[in-house]
Amino acid sequence: MSQRQTKLTQNPLEKIWIPSMSTTVPQFTNSPTMIVMVGLPARGKTYISKKLTRYLNWIGVPTKVFNVGQYRRDATQSYKSYEFFRPDNQEAMKIRKACAIAALKDVCAYFMQEQGQVAVFDATNTTIERREVILSFLCVYLAVCASLSQVKLSSPDYAGCDKEDAVADFLKRIECYKVTYISLNDEKDRSLSYIKIFNVGSRYLVNRVQDHIQSRIVYYLMNIHVAPRFIYLTRHGESELNLVGRIGGDSGLSPRGNKFASALGGYIRSQCIRDLKVWTSHMKRTIQTAEGLGVPYEQWKALNEIDAGVCEEMTYEEIQDHYPEEFALRDQNKYRYRYPKGESYEDLVQRLEPVIMELERQENVLVVCHQAVMRCLLAYFLDKSAAELPYLKCPLHTVLKLTPVAYGCKVESIFLNIEAVNTHRDKPVNVDVDREPEEALLTVPDHI
Repeated sequence: MSQRQTKLTQNPLEKIWIPSMSTTVPQFTNSPTMIVMVGLPARGKTYISKKLTRYLNWIGVPTKVFNVGQYRRDATQSYKSYEFFRPDNQEAMKIRKACAIAALKDVCAYFMQEQGQVAVFDATNTTIERREVILSFLCVYLAVCASLSQVKLSSPDYAGCDKEDAVADFLKRIECYKVTYISLNDEKDRSLSYIKIFNVGSRYLVNRVQDHIQSRIVYYLMNIHVAPRFIYLTRHGESELNLVGRIGGDSGLSPRGNKFASALGGYIRSQCIRDLKVWTSHMKRTIQTAEGLGVPYEQWKALNEIDAGVCEEMTYEEIQDHYPEEFALRDQNKYRYRYPKGESYEDLVQRLEPVIMELERQENVLVVCHQAVMRCLLAYFLDKSAAELPYLKCPLHTVLKLTPVAYGCKVESIFLNIEAVNTHRDKPVNVDVDREPEEALLTVPDHI
């Protein structure tokens, strides 16, 4: 049996088959990791599964969710009522068992064929046993209800249903699960690696965290919450270097940039945001923009623009002229390309991880930042891939209002009606090192 193969152990409670592993063999940080979400319905398992998967993919750890509920929906096509979940409904039990087995087979294929690093197994009622080494294993147990209406009634099971009928049905569905449900026991299950989360963040219990990946997962889970909030992302006002098409540097605002700073202050005041926190970088253009708000702000060095190294304060035309090979290499893989003596987008994501953690801890925040930084933050909230991230459009003088919702993030784009230069450059079709300069510069935006 290969290191990525899985022996399946029968679950006597629901007859669901799950991976097992030994607790006596040392764990390795590069071994596949399976995260099992455990808890009754409406505890926030799907919400946390999606957030955790989004975070791990954002930091470069290939992760995928396997939601048994979705397998069940695909198999049955439509949801009828809580009767499907009755423990004495033998036909339904067969379907649920088959769906769990199908999901676990896909988990195995994900590890062995796709070389995935983390699988998040989202199932309601599962017991865990571990006997043979195959995976680094962490159980996430969610106790006490999350918001029923916000989390579960947005499920596809209740699409188009009357809210009161949906609530009544779902409460009966929870009672069906309780008949056979057994929670993790702190004494009997002390050999397991797990984190218990009470009421989606009011209290935590962590047991036997064993490796680097598990540590990062636990740290992340201990920093998220579900309180309603808004996150505002905006770039600084147009800068003097923006006008002439020069990247990086630390110039001040242009006259139009100063107008944007005033307009931003008016817009934020009109929103009447409770306990708003304002963050900027250490760079002059973001600080000058925040000054227009007339409120206290906090400076983060981590929010500084991507370091362009030897290319700082150069135009794209000058980079093509002096470093044509570097210019082409960046077009070939913009996410991982690192400027000589500078940074890559991949480096920037690592630098911004503490900012993301603090954003998850906070409620209402306005982040005044830079184009590359805003792309990285936006990619996290919108679950964008590494290939998409460097090309997200984040125009000047525009505010993005992000509203985290049950299973995603709502985005509103507000242009504050102050004109500015375009700084967005699309990826050119020809990215060969020996391309003509005209082809390399085809997508460079206009400037003075």
